[in-house]
Order: sequence, then C-alpha cells, then structure tokens
Amino acid sequence: MPGMKRVRIGNGCGFWGDNLDAPVRLAESGQLDYLTLEYLAELTMSILAVQKAKDATAGYATDFIDVLARLAPVMHKQRGLMVVTNAGGMNPRACAERAKQVFAGAGVEKKMAVVSGDDLLPRLDELFASGHHLNHLDNGTPLSDIRDRVVSANAYLGAKPIADALKLGAEVVITGRVADASLTVGPAAHEFGWGFGAADLDRLAAGTVAGHLIECGAQVTGGLWINADDSTRLEDVGYPIAEVAEDGTFTVSKPEGTGGAVNVETVSEQLLYEVEDPSQYFTPDVVADFTTVKLSQPRPDVVGVTGGTANGVTDTYKVSVAYRDGFTSAGTLVIAGPNAVQKARRSGAIVLEKLKRAGLTFAESRVEVLGGGDCVPGVVNATADPPEVVLRIAVRDPRRAAVERFTKEFAPLVTSGFPGTTGYTTGRPPVREVFAYWPALVAKSAVRPHVEVL
Repeated sequence: MPGMKRVRIGNGCGFWGDNLDAPVRLAESGQLDYLTLEYLAELTMSILAVQKAKDATAGYATDFIDVLARLAPVMHKQRGLMVVTNAGGMNPRACAERAKQVFAGAGVEKKMAVVSGDDLLPRLDELFASGHHLNHLDNGTPLSDIRDRVVSANAYLGAKPIADALKLGAEVVITGRVADASLTVGPAAHEFGWGFGAADLDRLAAGTVAGHLIECGAQVTGGLWINADDSTRLEDVGYPIAEVAEDGTFTVSKPEGTGGAVNVETVSEQLLYEVEDPSQYFTPDVVADFTTVKLSQPRPDVVGVTGGTANGVTDTYKVSVAYRDGFTSAGTLVIAGPNAVQKARRSGAIVLEKLKRAGLTFAESRVEVLGGGDCVPGVVNATADPPEVVLRIAVRDPRRAAVERFTKEFAPLVTSGFPGTTGYTTGRPPVREVFAYWPALVAKSAVRPHVEVL
C-alpha cells in the first residue's frame, strides 16, 4: 500500500558468541530505526545464573557492553537509532547500570529502560504453594522433585513490556528472558500502535514471522544455506533487516554490498528453523500460523513476506528451567593409518573397559568416530576407509571423582594403543558440571512483567 508507514528493524546478534563486528556494521550501514541484539539460549541462562550467584553485579551478557562501547559513537550520530536487547539475562538492572557508564564515558545521553519479572527462581516456593507446579512438559514430573538442584527458572516474556518501555520514551531497552521474536514485535507494536488483544492478533503474528526470520542473525542471510559456496562471501556476510509495514507485511534484506544471500531458499530455511508444527508457532504474544506465509523475490537480496496469521493465543508462558545434573567430560584423539575407523572404535571400547575393570561405570557414555559417519548416524555414512579419523569419548555421571578418573585414560593410548594414535597435545580433558534443561508452562496471571525507566 503506497505511503504506508514502515519501520526498519535489524538484528545484529543471534546468540551470545556471535560476530562482535556485526552489530556495528549493521548500525553503520543499515539505515535502521531499531537494532535488536539476541543473546540468550537455555544453556546461557544457567551459566548467567551461576555467575550471578557468585557475584551480585554479574549475570548478563558481557559482550553487549563491548558492543555498546563501539555503538555509542554511531548512536550519537544517528539520534533516532533505538536498541532493544535481551542481554540483561539474569541481571538486566546491573547490565543497564553498566551500559549507562559506557554511554557516560562516551558523552552520549540515552534514555534507558529495564524489563524484568521473568526470573521465577526467587518465587518458586510461592508458585508451588499457589498450585503452579511447573510440571515437566514431556513427562509431567513436578519441579518440586528437584527443587534443591534448580539454578535458574525464567518465563519467556513477550513484546508488550518492550512496547511499554518504548512508549515511556526509552531509547535503549534491556530485558531479561524475552522470547526471541518478541524483540522485533515490541518495536513494531509500538511504532504502529498495535494492541495485544484480539483485534491485532494477525498483525502480531506477522510481526512474529519477521522476528523469527531475523532472530538468528546471518542464518537468514546465507549462513548455513544449503547452496552457499565461495561466491556467497560468507566472510563478509551481512546481517538481516526486516522492513515492516503497518499492516504486518515486510521485506527481509541485508546492507547493500555485503556478502551472504537473501532469497526464497535462505528465508524458507530459517522460517522452518526450530519449528515443530508450522501451523502453531507458540510465542508469548500469539500463536502464529506459518503455513499462511507467502514469499516473493522482488529484487536481488530482498524477499517480500506476506501472510503469517494468528491461530489463537495462550494463557501461559513457557518457562525454561536449568538444574544441576552431575558432571561430564569429553576428550579426543586422532587415529591415523589403515583401518582408522575400526581402530578408533576399538580404542574407545578399550578406555571404557579399563575403567570398568577399575570398578567404574557411568550413567552415560558415548564413543564417536568423526569421519566414520557418526556425526549424523544413519544419514551420512563414510563411503571409503578414511586415512584418519577423530575419536571422541564422552561420559556423564553424578560422581565428579569418577569423571575425573575417566580423563586420565586418554594419554596411555598414545603408547599402549594402536599405531597411528596421536593428537594428545592439550592435556587431560576438563571436567564440567552439567546443567540439564526442564521445560514447563506457567499461567500468565502468575507472572508480573515490570518496566523501569532509569
């Protein structure tokens, strides 16, 4: 529709550990209204929870602070550029206070807001007492069964508190655990005045499609694309921009001149990423129906997206719980020469047999031969006898001492194993604590999202 208001939202980070240059390059070249930065995964939350338990000022994605220091001059020049991020993790207030210091040091003034209320860990006993049992979604077990091992419990908040923060004048919004797509839906809802009731559900669903497509960064602009090759220039891959219109239609593109690719294939691949039922993509804001999405390619590196309608709305939030579940270690060796696959499998068995003779068996153990078809078992098979393979042996067990004993069985193979055994150059593999994942639901009425403008 000609003349319709549009907003440009670019995502410069798909996870904690993504390219540190991408947000700055996107902000500099993308002509954005909003820059979103998505840092959180289930494992990330457990790591941040442990950090916060040791230090009350920690528990957020520290990469964001480094990125913000480089973004400050860009934001000083581009006065209208807003930033929305879930980098706050387990401690959004501390993250925001540190961000304020960065801006102050750069001589930049930005109004900042914090979205919290997702952290349910301090309220678990209260929730149990009021009938919210946070039963495991797969087996129905109540969370109270492992209460003493829980390290984090966070509800996935939606877009409304982000939109509320922007309405209050925030130019930088830092959240805790917010659903990935909601980082995009929030700015769109604010800009276009979308409500969160029945009248605007289709628009929220379309915004959710946009958010889902750009939430993983370069994964929609050529990263992991099945037809990527050297001409795709992934070393210079551009990060995605969703240009959203008031009616919910939008385009996906990337900054001009950057590497990567935006086409119907790359967008289709990302559309189906982490989707079980395309007709019911559950988010805190809306249940989106991806089967109604239509893609077009009006010009190179621009894909038009229409459709994405609502299929209802839930009265619950998803909750991600992490709990302590023992210890693990994994080590590798290179096995070279004739019959490498067979020698590697036997070497793995030898390690476990020696440990068994020493009185040690493990809750879980695994022997993998990388290069022998074990990366995707039963799907990709080795077609010939490879000249070398990587042997990987891993164990998990509640007993740390047992796992530590396992780490001492790699070095002996270098002299007492098969010929061609090598690659033992970094010492014994480390022992790590295991944080297991517990998915649950909680009534929205039991969660209290909170917006605070600093």
